[in-house]
Amino acid sequence: MTILYFVAYSFCYMVSLLPFWVLYRISDLFYVLLYHIIKYKRKVVRNNLRISFPQKGENEILAIEKKFYAFLCDQFVETIKLCSITEKGINKRMAFERLPEMVSELENENKNFAFLYMGHYGNWEWMSSYSLWMPREFDFFTLYKPLHNAVADKMMIRLRSRFGAKPVPKNDILRRIVENKRNGRLFLAGFIGDQTPNRANLNFWMEFLNQDTPILVGTEKIARKFGLPVISLKMRKVRRGYYEVDFVDVCSDPGQLEPGELTRIHTRLLERYIREVPELWLWSHKRWKHTRNTDCLLYTSDA
Repeated sequence: MTILYFVAYSFCYMVSLLPFWVLYRISDLFYVLLYHIIKYKRKVVRNNLRISFPQKGENEILAIEKKFYAFLCDQFVETIKLCSITEKGINKRMAFERLPEMVSELENENKNFAFLYMGHYGNWEWMSSYSLWMPREFDFFTLYKPLHNAVADKMMIRLRSRFGAKPVPKNDILRRIVENKRNGRLFLAGFIGDQTPNRANLNFWMEFLNQDTPILVGTEKIARKFGLPVISLKMRKVRRGYYEVDFVDVCSDPGQLEPGELTRIHTRLLERYIREVPELWLWSHKRWKHTRNTDCLLYTSDA
């Protein structure tokens, strides 16, 4: 595995040294291959778009579909670029609006920790560079689900930690939060909340993009347990390879909300972002592979 990892990472690193304009020409070729020749998950994408936007005509659906595949290919080469891009380079292309002010607000409220909620929207892999924008030392936890492929998993951990972020398996985040609070160490934790729950966690459902959808409640449970403010990350694509991220306050005191309400709020926010610029969301994901049945319990109790 070590040799395979070395070969794979070395290859990606060499490719990443290519200038952006060359990488985007490669992305254009990938688009033709992926969309027109292989037709990668085109039925899944088109069906998701049709159901999510029943008011849109077929020409509009196809236009969004093509833009999505073009962006998916761009995101692929941009992720590879993480192997070698410098701090100056990533700072030029990723602007985090209001981040220093947000941290100051948390400190003024004696809440030196927060949950950052995001989805598979925009270039979420470049989100790990937000540590470069911080005015002081924090721990930056990026929650992730370990990949089945050990080589790919090791590569993604290395890429996500290049600029100081600390990838944490989702099952370990409680321990890391407890350790930081006990040691008085500050932290921000980024959580991608639009993943499909496994069958054992189909316990919270709501309408999302015009469909009855199971939603992960991990963010809410942890936020309520530890009193963590929750903030939504909204990414905008300025132009090819350039993004801006805004921080939208969701709730400063989750304990004041009814169980389930925090999950509803941040899911509706994500839906709003997607409706505004739909091609930036991961439409190839089989988000609606589960249907509600009598075995699914509603989330009604506190964590």
